[in-house]
Amino acid sequence: MKTFLTKTENNPPRHLDKITAALEPEVWAEIDCLTCANCCKTMTPTYTAADIKRIASHFKQTPQEFKDKWLIYEKKDKDWQNKKQPCQFLNLKDNKCSIYEIRPLDCSGFPHLPRKKMVDYMHVHKQNIEYCPATYKLVEKMMAKAKL
Repeated sequence: MKTFLTKTENNPPRHLDKITAALEPEVWAEIDCLTCANCCKTMTPTYTAADIKRIASHFKQTPQEFKDKWLIYEKKDKDWQNKKQPCQFLNLKDNKCSIYEIRPLDCSGFPHLPRKKMVDYMHVHKQNIEYCPATYKLVEKMMAKAKL
């Protein structure tokens, strides 16, 4: 799958964005994130300044108090990330997010399938096929369509 994504990235087919947009509803008809939640169990989102401010406000904390309690600063990537995994906001009994309505932008966009410039996200999809059944299913469908 990674080889396929690399080839697609280097030589994108015509109408790649239309193809993936057409396949996406098929993927979501087959995948239920609440049966998995692997993204929340094994990955960490990056928190923007707006995310931190919004979520801190929800907890009646200052942004600094929120960061001190829940986040670490990843110096290499210059990102604020969760201190631990699985995500502290994930309910492990039902795989639901306790801050779903105000979750980080990174979470709300995951797994980043419906992108207008799909080719610009191939590096993300190469990583996500290992963690996300929806990404895996999309790439699987793309590969099947390519063989037609």
